[in-house]
Amino acid sequence: MNQHTTTRHAIGRVRHEPRRRLLTVKTVERITPQMARITLGGDLADFRSASYDDHVKVFFPLPGRNAPTIPEPGPDGKAPEGVERSPGRDYTPRRYDTDKLVIDFALHEAGPATDWAAQAAPGQQLSIGGPRGSFVVTDDFDWYLFVGDETALPAIGRRLEELRAGTRAIVVAAVTGREEEQRFESRASVETVWVHRPLSQATDPAPLVDAVRALKLPSSGDGYCWAAGESQTAKLLRQHLVGERGHDKAWVKAAGYWKRGAEAIHETHND
Repeated sequence: MNQHTTTRHAIGRVRHEPRRRLLTVKTVERITPQMARITLGGDLADFRSASYDDHVKVFFPLPGRNAPTIPEPGPDGKAPEGVERSPGRDYTPRRYDTDKLVIDFALHEAGPATDWAAQAAPGQQLSIGGPRGSFVVTDDFDWYLFVGDETALPAIGRRLEELRAGTRAIVVAAVTGREEEQRFESRASVETVWVHRPLSQATDPAPLVDAVRALKLPSSGDGYCWAAGESQTAKLLRQHLVGERGHDKAWVKAAGYWKRGAEAIHETHND
C-alpha cells in the first residue's frame, strides 16, 4: 500500500486484481422513492472492496436482452467490429459478503443505469468489473465530515456503518425532499444536515457549499473530510475546506461522480 503518513493517520491505495463477474439479481427494494437497493448474487467468493468509496464498473443488458454483452477483444486488443457493447457505469459497493453484493441506484436522469434499475427484477443479470483499487483511510480520526448528493449516499451510508464507537461524524447531504432522506446506522455519533433542492438544480453548487460554509466544525482533534457528487460542486467544496477553512489537504478528498452532459465520469479533485 502506498501511504501518506502523518503523526497518527495512514492513508494509502491498495491495488486489486480486476475480474469480470456475471451476477444475478436476488432482491429489489426501494429504500426511498428514488433510490433502488439491488442485491446481487453469483461469483463473489474472492470479491474484495477495502474502502467505502470504491467503485465497480456495472455493465447493463442492451434493450431486449437479458444479460450484458461484453465482447472479448481480438488479438489486436480491440473489440470485434459490428458488436454493440453493453453500457457501463461506476457504482459503490454498498455492502457485500461471500455470496451477495448490494448496490444502491439513484434514479435520476434517464440513461442505461436508471432505465435498468427502475425495472429490475429477480433473475435478471448484470456484469461487474473491479474494484481496481481502494483508497484506504484508517479509522483513527477524531471526527469526520461527509458531504454529497444522492449519488454519494451509498458511500456515506457504508462508511457510517463502518466507523468505530466514540468518534463523531457530520453529514451534509442534498436530496429532493424529506421523502428522499435516509436513516443511517452507525456506532459513531452522527449529526445529519439535509439540504432540499429539486433535481433541476442538482448542478448548482450553492445549496451544498452554503450549507458547509454555515457549519461549525469541531475546533479540536483531527478531522477527515470527504465530498462527492456533481463534479464542480465537489471541487468547490474541497477549495472551501482547504483554502478557506485551512484544513490539511491530505485530509480532504473530493470526487466528481457525475457531470451533466457527460457519460461514465469519475474525477478526483486533489487541488
